[in-house]
Amino acid sequence: MKNKNRNWVYVAGFILLMVLFYFSFSDFGTTENEVPISQVAEEVKNERVESITVEGTNVTVNLKDGSTQNSQIAAGQQITTTLKDLGADPANIKLDIKEGEDSSLFWGVILNFAPVILIIAFFWFMLRQAQGSANQANMFGKSKAKLFDPTKQKITFKDVAGSEEEKHELTEIVEFLKYPKKFTALGAKIPKGVLLFGPPGVGKTLMARAVAGEAGVPFFSISGSEFVEMFVGVGASRVRDMFARAKKNAPCIVFIDEIDAVGRQRGSGLGGSHDEREQTLNQILTEMDGFEQGTNVIVMAATNRPDVLDPALLRPGRFDRRITLDLPDIKDREAILEVHSKGKPLEKNLDLSVVAKKTPGFSGADLYNLMNEAAILAAREGKNKIGDKHINEATEKILLGPEKKSRVLSEKEKKITAYHEAGHAIMGHLLPNTDPIHKISIISRGRSLGVTWSLPEEDRKLNSRSEMEDEIAMMLGGRTAEELIFHEVTTGASNDLERATKVAKDMVTRFGMSERLGPQVYGRRDELVFLGKELGEHEKNYSEEVAAIIDEEVKKIIDIAHKKARDILTKNKGKLDKVAGELLTKETIEGADFEKLMARVAPKKKA
Repeated sequence: MKNKNRNWVYVAGFILLMVLFYFSFSDFGTTENEVPISQVAEEVKNERVESITVEGTNVTVNLKDGSTQNSQIAAGQQITTTLKDLGADPANIKLDIKEGEDSSLFWGVILNFAPVILIIAFFWFMLRQAQGSANQANMFGKSKAKLFDPTKQKITFKDVAGSEEEKHELTEIVEFLKYPKKFTALGAKIPKGVLLFGPPGVGKTLMARAVAGEAGVPFFSISGSEFVEMFVGVGASRVRDMFARAKKNAPCIVFIDEIDAVGRQRGSGLGGSHDEREQTLNQILTEMDGFEQGTNVIVMAATNRPDVLDPALLRPGRFDRRITLDLPDIKDREAILEVHSKGKPLEKNLDLSVVAKKTPGFSGADLYNLMNEAAILAAREGKNKIGDKHINEATEKILLGPEKKSRVLSEKEKKITAYHEAGHAIMGHLLPNTDPIHKISIISRGRSLGVTWSLPEEDRKLNSRSEMEDEIAMMLGGRTAEELIFHEVTTGASNDLERATKVAKDMVTRFGMSERLGPQVYGRRDELVFLGKELGEHEKNYSEEVAAIIDEEVKKIIDIAHKKARDILTKNKGKLDKVAGELLTKETIEGADFEKLMARVAPKKKA
C-alpha cells in the first residue's frame, strides 16, 4: 500500500511539472491573427466590422471583407463600454455575447500558486522518505526467519527414507514437544539444542522439518549467513528478534541451517577478527542459555563442518545432542529410491535394489537427482515409462559426466586410449582385492578421454593395506599398458598418478602402513577456520629427515605397484590386445561382455 501511494506522488508531481513547463515556454492565451482591442476600435470607427462575438475575455471580430481578428478584453469589462471608451460606437454592429469560463483566470491562479504547491509537495515527500528510512532501519534488525505452518506441506518421518537410528534418536524430541509433562514430572529436561551434521545432501534440513511435522509445531527456518551483515550489532539484533518470535509461538522448533557461518571458533588468529560474526555468536549462546523454563523451544542446527564450530556451542546446555547423518547404505538407498520414484511410472523389469547396488556413495540428494535425470531422459526419448536403460544413462551422467561423442580423436589417440583403459580393466579383473568391472568406454566424458568403471559388491567402511596396494596397481595399469605397447607414456595418466600418489602418501602418513616408520601419524590436518580448506596438504610436525623417509616410502609403494602392473600385463598381453581391439571396434564394453573376453584367464579371488 505504501508503494502504491508513493507511485501516485511520483505521477502527480510529474504531471504538474509537465503542465508548468508547457505554460512557461508556450505563449498561452495567444491565438492566430490576434490584435489589440484598440485596433478593433479603429476597425469599428472605419465601419469595416460586420459582427463581434464575445466569450469570456476572448473577442472574435468578423470583418466585412470576410477576414477574422481575435482580441482580448479585461476580465469583468463589457465590450460596448470598452469600445466607447476608445471612441468607437458599436450601435450598428451585431454583437453576440456568450457566457464562458474565464480559462485564463483559472490558469493564472494555477501558475501563481504552483511554486507554493511544489514546495509543500517537496517537503511532504521528504517527510515520507524519512519515515520510510526509519521504518527500514527498524526492519533491518528484524529476524528473516521463515515460519512454516505445520498444517501445510506437512513432512513426517515417513517422508524421510532410511536413517532409522537417527529417527529413533529424534523421537524423544517429538514426544517432549507433544507431551512435555511426561518428562517434567520426572525432573527431566529436554536438550535445548540438537546439532545435525553430515555430508551435503544427506537430508539434515528434511530431518529437522520432519521433527516439526511429527510434533505438529511451528518451524522457524533461517540460514546462518542471514545473521551476518557489514554493520556490527545487526546480527545480534536479528538473533534476539528470532528467539522472541519463537517464544511467542512456543512450543516450536528453530532451525539454523549452515550454522558454521556464524558459529566458527573464535580467536583462531587467522584472517583477523570479525566483530559482527562474533557478536552474533555471543548472542546465540546467550539466548540458548537464557531460555525460561517451560518455553518448549528447541533449537536445531545443521552443518557439514562440526570440526570448526566454537566449543561453547557444543557444551552441555546448548547443542549437547549431536546426531550424525551419514551417507545411506544399500538398504537405505533402496528405501530412498522408492520414495523418489513415487509419481514416476517405472517399467516392470526395473529393480530398485539393483539401482541401489550401482550407486554406492550416493546421498539422498544424489538419488533424487538420479531419478529426475532418468525421467528427463525417458521423456526426451518419447517413452511413457522409466526403464533400466534410462537409470544407467543417468547414473553415468552424474558420476562420469555427459558423453562427448562430438570430440573427434585421431586414430593414434584413440588407440592409445583403448590400450590405456584396457590396462585398467585387466588389472581390475585379475587383482584379488579390486572391485568388479562394470563398464569400459573410450567415449569422452567430461575432461577424460575414456573411463573404466568398477563397482563394489558391497558397501565398505574399512580398507586394508592389500586392498589399497591393489587399488594403486589398478590406477597405474593404464600408464603401464602405454609403456608396454607404445614404449612411451602420455599425459593421459596425470589424474591416475595424482590419485595413486595421494593413496600411497595417506598409507604412510595417516594410516601407519609403513613398516619403516611404524604406526604413527605424520602431519596435522588442521584446517583453516575462515576458509574451510586445508592449510597445505599437511602441517609439518616432523623433521626433514623424516620427510625424506616419507618420500622414500611413498616411492617404494608406487614402484612396487608399478612392477606388479607391468608383470601382470606382460603375462596377459594377448588379452590386452583383445580388449583394446574390442574397444576400438565397439567403443564401449559392458561388464558381462568383458567377463566373457577374460573367461580363459583364471582371476585370483579373495580367500
